[in-house]
Amino acid sequence: MPIKAAVMTGPGQPLEIRSLPDPDLEPGSILLETIASEVCGTDVHLLHGRLAGVPYPIVPGHVSVGRVLERRGVDRDALGQPLGDGDVVTFLDVHETCHRCFYCRVAHQSNRCASRKVYGITYTVDEGPLGGWAERIHLKPGVLAVKLPEALSADDVIGGGCGLFTGFAAVERSGLAMGDTVVVQGIGPVGLSAVAFAHLRGAGRILAIGDPEDRRSLALGFGADTVLSVTGMDPEARLAAVRDATSGRGADVVIEASGARAAVPEGLALLRDGGCYTIAGHYTDAGAVEINAHTDINRKHARIVGQWGTDFSHIARSLPLVARHRIPFARIVGGRYPIERAGEALADVEALRVTKALIVP
Repeated sequence: MPIKAAVMTGPGQPLEIRSLPDPDLEPGSILLETIASEVCGTDVHLLHGRLAGVPYPIVPGHVSVGRVLERRGVDRDALGQPLGDGDVVTFLDVHETCHRCFYCRVAHQSNRCASRKVYGITYTVDEGPLGGWAERIHLKPGVLAVKLPEALSADDVIGGGCGLFTGFAAVERSGLAMGDTVVVQGIGPVGLSAVAFAHLRGAGRILAIGDPEDRRSLALGFGADTVLSVTGMDPEARLAAVRDATSGRGADVVIEASGARAAVPEGLALLRDGGCYTIAGHYTDAGAVEINAHTDINRKHARIVGQWGTDFSHIARSLPLVARHRIPFARIVGGRYPIERAGEALADVEALRVTKALIVP
C-alpha cells in the first residue's frame, strides 16, 4: 500500500505531498504506523537551508512515536524489553554510526561520528519513509527503538520531542548540583525541558528567560521560580534580576536553549565566577558573537560546554523520569496537523504561534 508523506524538496521550496512505496523489510527491521511526529526549530532551519549536508528532497520528522505494524526477526527493543506488534515506541533518530572510529570507541560521542545518518534530516526520500512526516516509518536494522513506559502517551513524548532529550542532556552536561541557582535562556521545548530536569535534579532556584506569554506560563508550570521577558526587559534589567537573586554573584549554571546569537554574551554575563555555561540551543549556525576571553571566561574561571544533540542514553534515562514524575510535556503541544498541512505547521512554529506542532497522519 502506498505511504503518504510530506516531502521537503529544497530550501525555501513549498512542501510536496507524495506517495512512497511500502519498504521491503530486511531482517532486523521494523515498520511503524506513525502516531505523531514533531515539528521543531530544526525543521524550520531545514526549510531555510541552514543545516549543512542535507540531501534534499527529504521526509522530515526526526523524533516520532509509532505503533509496531511489522517486524523482521525483532522481538525485543533496544533495552531488552519484549516487543510485539501493536506496541508503541520511539527511537533514536541517529543511525549508522560506525562503532569503530575514535568518537564512537574512545570519546563516546557517537553524535560526532562521520558516518552518522539522521532520520528526517540526512536520508533522501528515494531511500524510503525514513522520517516521521509520513503514514509509516521504516526502522532500518540497528535503529534503537524503545517501548514507551505504560504511563506515557505519544503526546507526553512528542510534546517535548527532541527538546525533551536535549534539555535532559544539557542539564546533565552542566554538572548542576543540588541547591544551585540556574538560569535557562529560552523557553521553547529545549528550555522547558531544561527547566523541568533542573527542577527535578534539585536546583535551588530557577530563572528562565523568554517569550511569549504562553511560554512564560508553561515555564512556571515546569518548575521555574521566575520568568524574565526578552522583549519586555533589556539585558541590564535581566542581569540585575539575576544578581538580586544570587546576592550579587550570578548564576551557578546558565543553560543556553534559545539559539539566539545575543544569548551567548548575555549568558556569560549572567554566570557567576567559577560557574558553568552550557550551550545547547545553537544546533545550527546562527553566526559569530563577540566575547572577551579575559573578562567573560578566563578571569571568572568560567567553564563552557556544548551539547549538540543527544545519544540513546538520554532517551533511555529520561523517559522513565518523565513517567514517574509526571512531567507535563503534553502541555507543550500547541497544534495538530495532518500531513497535508505540514507547511502550515512549519509556518506556525516559525512564527511562535505554537510551541510544539505535531504531524498526526
